[in-house]
Amino acid sequence: MATDELLTRALAMLGDDDVSVEAIHRLTDAGAMTEPMTIAEVADMLDISPHTLRYYERAGLVDVGRDSSGYRVYDEEAVRRLVFLTRMRLSGMPMRDLQHYVELVDAGEDTVPERLDMLVEHRDTIRRRIRELTLSLAATEYKIATYGGSTGPETTSGPARAEAP
Repeated sequence: MATDELLTRALAMLGDDDVSVEAIHRLTDAGAMTEPMTIAEVADMLDISPHTLRYYERAGLVDVGRDSSGYRVYDEEAVRRLVFLTRMRLSGMPMRDLQHYVELVDAGEDTVPERLDMLVEHRDTIRRRIRELTLSLAATEYKIATYGGSTGPETTSGPARAEAP
């Protein structure tokens, strides 16, 4: 499943501006997994390369089992973790922070307060970035309108007008 489809599914599960924890739980529907997934299947589902999955494994972010032939097999827990990891990377969380977060998770329940602090700080960073991107989008839409183009979801080109950049 490509990222666009994954994003569409996630957004369809969300309300207008309501972020639902349940939507993220349902996103992978890992409970419906009847058997472990191959590296190709997981890479396709998350729209990342198998190389990236192997890198996450080498970096200690995810434990991946092996079948009798030595091929990687991804169980429900690994898939759920990878969904989280890929969303955090997409949102700009540095690898060193992800590695620290996973170390905390693996250390147990006593680390919940520190994990919460990390996630609250990252959420604030994401919100700030969204505001910055919203302003950038508005500036881009303004310029498109200035050039006679249509603003909104469709992209069309209109006549160009001479004016300052």
